[in-house]
Amino acid sequence: MSRTPLIAGNWKMHKTVPEAEAYIQGLLPRVSTADGVDVAVCAPFTALQALGDSVRGSRVEVYAQNMHQAPQGAFTGEISAAMLTDVDVHGVVLGHSERRQHFNETDRALSEKVPAAMNAGIKPILCVGETEDERERGDTERKLRHQVQEGLEKLETQRLGDVVIAYEPIWAIGTGKVATPDQAQEAIAFVRALVADRDREQAERTRILYGGSVSPDNAGELLGLPDVDGALVGGASLEVESFAAIVEAALAVARA
Repeated sequence: MSRTPLIAGNWKMHKTVPEAEAYIQGLLPRVSTADGVDVAVCAPFTALQALGDSVRGSRVEVYAQNMHQAPQGAFTGEISAAMLTDVDVHGVVLGHSERRQHFNETDRALSEKVPAAMNAGIKPILCVGETEDERERGDTERKLRHQVQEGLEKLETQRLGDVVIAYEPIWAIGTGKVATPDQAQEAIAFVRALVADRDREQAERTRILYGGSVSPDNAGELLGLPDVDGALVGGASLEVESFAAIVEAALAVARA
């Protein structure tokens, strides 16, 4: 089954509204002909509405970086799925390791956030990955099994193929370290096998991204791996030139 590659740029806590608008105006002409590759920018909450207006009618989608699982309530500082759809957000990053580490995001909460996003028509990117200590102890598969199984636990089987999963080894995020092609392929194939444990056909539909110091220099090799369906790009997504180059690398792989 052919899976459309997704290149998503996670801006994290970067870019004011004017900076975001200037960026997107530079990006749109660079990716306008990238047929066969889905492109998204994951922006801070403050820039979502302006970006939604700027990308309307283009091939670029706008994703949020987090959302709460409840439709409303006494959750100071949080954003609901309905608030995101209100400003035409297409998707949301859930469970990024920085959310898990700094804001105590749990797999239990994610098991509710994933279906909440789907029910609102928002595409979730569920992030999973191991620490350096866990990899060195041989615990990578144990960690991935727990995160994937619990994160998808409350999602109906027939919807598994609509979830995007991003494998991001925590030791490679923002460090300049990159998983070797063998490490990335092995981990992502294992994640796909975990989805297949519930439904093999849905697993063939599920897009699984690699994230962790993705750059124009390594994108072609990583995106060419059999089970890698795109990338969640951090630092390299903050500049139009480098992000567009990664999209172009995905396009070259898709057309090869």
